[in-house]
Amino acid sequence: MIAIVYSGSRYANWKLANKDGIVSEFKTLGINPFFNDEKFIQNLLNKNTELINNAEKIKQIYFFGAGTALRKQKEIVSAPFEQFFRNGKIFVDTDLHAAAIASCNDQPGIIGVLGSGSNAAYFDGKKIKPNNFGLGYILGDEGSANYLGKNLLRLYLNGNLPADIEQKFKKKYDLDRKQILDKIYKQRQPAAFLSSFIDFLLENREDNPFVKELVCTGFEKYLKTYICPLKKQFSQTPIHIVGAVASNFENWLLETAEQQQLSISSVIKEPIYNVLNYYSNKLKYEDWN
Repeated sequence: MIAIVYSGSRYANWKLANKDGIVSEFKTLGINPFFNDEKFIQNLLNKNTELINNAEKIKQIYFFGAGTALRKQKEIVSAPFEQFFRNGKIFVDTDLHAAAIASCNDQPGIIGVLGSGSNAAYFDGKKIKPNNFGLGYILGDEGSANYLGKNLLRLYLNGNLPADIEQKFKKKYDLDRKQILDKIYKQRQPAAFLSSFIDFLLENREDNPFVKELVCTGFEKYLKTYICPLKKQFSQTPIHIVGAVASNFENWLLETAEQQQLSISSVIKEPIYNVLNYYSNKLKYEDWN
C-alpha cells in the first residue's frame, strides 16, 4: 500500500491506495514545517484512525507540501513520519513538484501553485529549477487564499468594504478588531486563518464587482510576480496552474492572464489524483506489498 499526501497550510489531502485502487481518502489539518513542529505532526498522525489502522501496511509515503524546500524543513516532516510508518519509505518534496508531476508528467512546463499559498517555477521534465520565489504569507503568496484573505481583512478593519459585503461579513464571522489581530499575531497558524476567508469570497463571487476586482487584482499581482518572468525565460513552454484558488476562480484567472498576454494550458484543482496515478504506474509489484 502507498500513501500520497498533498498539503497546504490549511488542509492536507490523503490518498491511501493498493494495486487495485484507492482504499481510503480523507483530509487532516495542514502540515507546514514553517509553522508546525515535529510534535504537532506526531500528534496529528497518532490521532487519525485511518492512519493507525493502515500504518503497518503502507510501504511508500509521498508527502508534498508548502515549506519543504529546505533540508531542515523536510526533516521536520520526515522524522515523525518515519517513526509512525515503521515499515515505509518516506519521500518529502515541495507542492511545486507535485504540481509538476500532475500537470506535466515528464515534460517541461512553467508550473504555478495558487492555493493556500502561491509559488511558481520552471520544470525541465525531471527537476524543478531553483528560483527566488516562495517568500511566504508575510512577504509573498500573491494571489493565494491567504493573500486574498489578508486584503479582505485589511479593507474590513479600515472600514473600506462596500456596505453589502461588510454586512454579510459581520453576519458570517462575528469577529471584532481585537479578535482578528489576536488570531494573526498571537495564535498559531496565522496563514491558515487568513486562508479561511477565501470561503467568503467564493460564497459572494456571483455578480459582485467588488469580489471580482479583489480577486483579479490578486491574480494580476501573482502573474506579474511569478509567471511573467518565467515566460520571458522560457517563452515556448506551456503554463500550468494548480490549486483550489486557481480552479474555483478559473474564469477570472484566465481572463486576467489574457490581459497579460499569457495563455494557460491547464488548471488543476487537486493534483493528488494525477500524482497517485503517476506513482501507481511507476511502482513495482513489491512496492505494493
